[in-house]
Amino acid sequence: MRSGFNTIVLLIILLLLDLYVFMAIKAIFNGSTTRVRSFVFGGYWVLSALVILTIALLPYMNWQEWPANARSYVLTIIFGLVFAKMLAAVFLLLDDGRRAVQWIISRFSSGGGDAVAANAITRSKFLSQMALILGGGMFATLVYGLSNKYNYRVHKLKLAFKNLPPAFKGLRIVQISDIHSGSLSNKEAVEKGVELINAQKADIILFTGDLVNDRATEMDNLMDVFSRVKAPMGVYSTLGNHDYGDYYAWPDRDANGFSAQRNENLERLKAVHGELGWKLLMNEHVTLERGGQQIGLLGIENWSAMSRFPKYGDLKKAYAGASHLPFKILMSHDPTHWDAQVRTEYPDIDLMLAGHTHGMQFGVEIPGFKWSPARFIYKEWAGLYKEGDQRLYVNRGFGFLGYPGRVGILPEITVIELT
Repeated sequence: MRSGFNTIVLLIILLLLDLYVFMAIKAIFNGSTTRVRSFVFGGYWVLSALVILTIALLPYMNWQEWPANARSYVLTIIFGLVFAKMLAAVFLLLDDGRRAVQWIISRFSSGGGDAVAANAITRSKFLSQMALILGGGMFATLVYGLSNKYNYRVHKLKLAFKNLPPAFKGLRIVQISDIHSGSLSNKEAVEKGVELINAQKADIILFTGDLVNDRATEMDNLMDVFSRVKAPMGVYSTLGNHDYGDYYAWPDRDANGFSAQRNENLERLKAVHGELGWKLLMNEHVTLERGGQQIGLLGIENWSAMSRFPKYGDLKKAYAGASHLPFKILMSHDPTHWDAQVRTEYPDIDLMLAGHTHGMQFGVEIPGFKWSPARFIYKEWAGLYKEGDQRLYVNRGFGFLGYPGRVGILPEITVIELT
């Protein structure tokens, strides 16, 4: 009942947004021929009606069972059009603010009432054009980003630690994160990504969660690809928030949220890690040895400081028995864990590796500057962060979710060399 009410409210908001943006379109094409106006106005309302109709029918279309490509592209078109209109609406509001101020001034100036009646304040054609250009540009940018979803980038960095045992100097770590296999439809492109991972000649490979979107079966067609990910010291992995299947509508979920199918799916996913040849760390640690010296690798289940994401991780359990190790690396999917617990309670964890944010799959990155809407949600959202002697690295993700593309923030393979 509540869900139906929320859908109705959303549809009303979208309709009002459509009407508001249409005012700008009318202002721009007011002097055009009847044929041009009919084409533009008709096209606008046909697209708007299709978006509203699709959103209204989604709950009844079993869309979670659609092919990944179809689902992703439909959602992208809907999101792109709505977001473009929202951006346009910002400029239209500026224009309406200007008109309101002019109207108020006119009302209180001499003969203001007659002036307003004789010469109504019209909408600015310039601001209307700017609104539509920016909105259309945003939609075009999102369409362009569809071509970047397999455009893998290797990020290399060297990290120096005073307490790193000499035997581990030069250790090459490759980090990958957020594969989201249910979104990956181009197997050949994914194979090239895996070849790029192996080409880095890592000593050890660490995967920091979200192997799937929801279900373990998403990996069925990619087992032979990701089983090729190899390193001399092994491949270790953890779980991310999507790996638990909490966002999927399991048919047997009861009123208390329990689902046997969900639990079976999780157990199957754990087995998938083993079949890939990856060691899944579930709130535990392993001791890595090299040249007669040791460091600790800790891996925990998903732990988030945000209430909307699950908190299954138990760092206390993973840390137990590792305090004597001179250097420690933690794999924890969600970067909010760093400030919320790691830095405050475990100052001897030297390096934490996370993912989760994808850098919002949208932003700007140029040498010396990076920006993404993700920064308004996450304090640490991509790349390297430092507090005291501790480091956090947030991987931008190998795969994608929802929007099947990347704008500015490209899929990442991280190479970390310890010195």
